[in-house]
Amino acid sequence: MNIDNELLKNLNKLHTTELGIKRIKRNLSLDTDNVADWCKNEISSANAVITRKGKNWYVNADNYIITVNASSYTIITAHKEKK
Repeated sequence: MNIDNELLKNLNKLHTTELGIKRIKRNLSLDTDNVADWCKNEISSANAVITRKGKNWYVNADNYIITVNASSYTIITAHKEKK
């Protein structure tokens, strides 16, 4: 994990939309109502690999891929990593 990463420095700005919550819960079969906090925990975990491609951050952690818009810090989607 890169401690100097811009996404990690701005975890407090991370949020999602109502549709994003539904999409992430469906894609990951989550049983939590606080999807943003769940994603923050995954992003800040020691084994998270964070990369930026274009306008989005991609976080690979615990066999999940979380997509975050780099300018608004909106969690767009998350899905299980395909093997």
